[in-house]
Amino acid sequence: MSTRGDTGPQLLASPEELDRHARELGAAISADHPDGVTLVGVLKGSVVFLSDLARHLTVPARFELVAVAPYDGAAGRTRVVKDLDRSVEGEHLVLVTGIVDTGLTADFLLRHLADRQAASVRVCTLADKRARRILPLAIDYAAIEAPDAFLLGYGLDYAGRYRNLRGLWTADAAALADDPDRYVAQLHGPT
Repeated sequence: MSTRGDTGPQLLASPEELDRHARELGAAISADHPDGVTLVGVLKGSVVFLSDLARHLTVPARFELVAVAPYDGAAGRTRVVKDLDRSVEGEHLVLVTGIVDTGLTADFLLRHLADRQAASVRVCTLADKRARRILPLAIDYAAIEAPDAFLLGYGLDYAGRYRNLRGLWTADAAALADDPDRYVAQLHGPT
């Protein structure tokens, strides 16, 4: 197991900071959609953020969830594996995602939702990784401008681990590839 260069996880945003961001974004979304909005969460990474964001809305809200297979660079495509459960025609949508990095998946989902004849579609992300952007993509609401680092916690995971961490952390992806449980004791305490 290689540990060279691994400084361990670093806190990027505390639970208090994340709550403040969710409150601010909830107010902005509410102001932009005074008649109500449909939040479309991208499974699984957005679920914690979506939940906190929704509690800070002051307008009527509906919820939908979508899931996509990760972008397959070799095949050059993304595909929906869980679609909306109902029609969103004529509704104002906010796509809520955990991370926007290259923009490929978000762009795919924006086009997918636009095909559903939504009145409007905007993007809200927990972490905006602009350094990794391939497609020019407008992010309407972003909690954090994230560094080009692997992120854990607040819904974001590695191999299904760390989603329930209250803060948002940067971590060494290579160290996690060697041992997915590498930071479990440090971040969750003894098991």
